[in-house]
Amino acid sequence: MLDLCTGSGCIGIAIAALFPDAHVDLSDISAPALAIADQNIARHKLEERVRAVQSDLFAELPGCYDLIVSNPPYVDVDDMASLPEEYAAEPRLALESGSDGLDFTRRLLREAADHLNDEGLLIVEVGNSAAALEAAFPEVPFSWFEFARGGHGVFMLTREQLVAHAAEFL
Repeated sequence: MLDLCTGSGCIGIAIAALFPDAHVDLSDISAPALAIADQNIARHKLEERVRAVQSDLFAELPGCYDLIVSNPPYVDVDDMASLPEEYAAEPRLALESGSDGLDFTRRLLREAADHLNDEGLLIVEVGNSAAALEAAFPEVPFSWFEFARGGHGVFMLTREQLVAHAAEFL
């Protein structure tokens, strides 16, 4: 399993804790974020099954995964300008993703199939950029999660769907 754009590693660590046979890579471009992820791996005593890898998307991740989860940068220009003050503590790199919030997600959609096993799944949070994603790729059958306690903008695609729609992601 891969937690891409992991930040502190909380999602990947939670998955490793829930699934005791899972091996999890936590990947981020940010060395400071990975330092926190390494601390969290140690805190939860998961060093045998969880590792942190510095990588820009899949550059340092040559393998394939059964599951890729990602909470990538997805904030568009308008939302960046109106974020509450507490978001100023976050690095812009972790939030900002182009005029429609989809710059990173487009890259991910283009490359993910090559890093998923045949039955693999991709789960990605795009938050408020969900409408822009559906408008950009109207033929792609995104499966959107519904949450009992709030939250929105999380989709799932299978590797098969990514391959079938690869031309649309170019």
